[in-house]
Amino acid sequence: MRSDKPYVSQQMMKMVYYSYFHSIMSYGIMFWGHFASSIRVFRLQKRIIRIMMGCKSRDSCRKLFIKLKILPLPSVYILSLLLFVIKNEALFTTK
Repeated sequence: MRSDKPYVSQQMMKMVYYSYFHSIMSYGIMFWGHFASSIRVFRLQKRIIRIMMGCKSRDSCRKLFIKLKILPLPSVYILSLLLFVIKNEALFTTK
C-alpha cells in the first residue's frame, strides 16, 4: 500500500484495499471475529487506513473510517452476524 500511494488516486487505493485486505479480513469472520487475537487484524486495518490517508501512526482512525466510508473490523463482524441471522431466520425461531 505504501509503495502504491504516490502513484495512484485515493479511489484506486480504496479499490486496492477492498481487493487485497478486506476480502481476506472478512472471509470467515463469523468464526474468528470474537477472538481476542482479532485485535491484531483490527490494528492492521487501522494501519492500512492511515497509510491510505497519509496520516501519522498515532492519529485517530475514527474520522478516517467515516471519510472513506469503510467499516472497521468490529462493525464488519456485527454486520456479518446480522446478515446471517436475517438469512437464516428459521433457525432462530422458537416453537
